[in-house]
Amino acid sequence: MTVPVPYLLFPGFAAEALEFYRGAFGGEVRSFTYDQFGRTDGPPTDIAHGQLDGPVTLFASDAGGDEDAVHMVGMFLSLLGAADSETLRRWYDALADGGRVIDPLQERPWGDSDGTVVDRFGVRWLIGYQGQE
Repeated sequence: MTVPVPYLLFPGFAAEALEFYRGAFGGEVRSFTYDQFGRTDGPPTDIAHGQLDGPVTLFASDAGGDEDAVHMVGMFLSLLGAADSETLRRWYDALADGGRVIDPLQERPWGDSDGTVVDRFGVRWLIGYQGQE
C-alpha cells in the first residue's frame, strides 16, 4: 500500500530536526547538502535532501531560496495505531519534549486513547491507539 510520506522544509535546521526525529522514533538518517547535490539555490552546507528511514519515515530539507519553511495550520501528522501503545506513548513524550502539548494523550469516552502535540520544530502530531493498554 502506498502512503503519503511527509516532506518537511525547515528554515536552516533540517539536520537538527532529522536527528531529533531519529531520537524520537529510531531508525537511520541519510542526508545530503546542497553542495553534494551540486545545487546553488541554497547555502552549500544546508540539507538539500534528508530522510529518516525506520518505524516512521519522513523526508526533510532546508528551504531553498524561494521556498516557504514548514508552517502547519489546520492539519497534523497522524500516527494513530502506527505501533503498540507503549511505543506510541514513548513517541508522544519524545515529541512533546521542548514542544507544546495541545491535548494530553488520554483515554477517550469511546475507549481509544489519543493526544496532540506540537514538537519543537512546529510540526503537529496526533498520536493514539485503540482500546485499553
